[in-house]
Amino acid sequence: MTQGFVDPTKETFSLFRKNDRPGAIQMLNLVRLLPEAKYPDLRTATGAEAYARYGEESGPVFRRLGGRIIWQGRFELMLIGPAHERWDHCFIAEYPSVDAFVQMLRDPVYREAVKHRQAAVEDSRLIRTAPLPIGENFGEIPVQSET
Repeated sequence: MTQGFVDPTKETFSLFRKNDRPGAIQMLNLVRLLPEAKYPDLRTATGAEAYARYGEESGPVFRRLGGRIIWQGRFELMLIGPAHERWDHCFIAEYPSVDAFVQMLRDPVYREAVKHRQAAVEDSRLIRTAPLPIGENFGEIPVQSET
């Protein structure tokens, strides 16, 4: 089995920081958990228990910096994509700015909490997006009004 993606690389995080446009960012999160968490100190917990602890401990920092969950759903079926992929958590988190996300990562409480995420996650995708108005058709990128 190949190594999953758990943390950003320094190069990718640098690109993330350089694209410091004004306004909110939305992060699509796809998370697959390990059956058993892998803590460096060998404590025992399931991946789900460790990830829940990450959420409990990091949540106050996330909310204090203006973060909010704007969508979540339960994975059911991979219709297009690798049939073997499955995701335990699918959600979109919104942050008021790039700086708010960076502040979260630097916060000492968050830095302690993220150890639970690192122990819990087998693989993940974190995709940054820019909010756009909702269109009515596939492939449509609506024009923003200038009112």
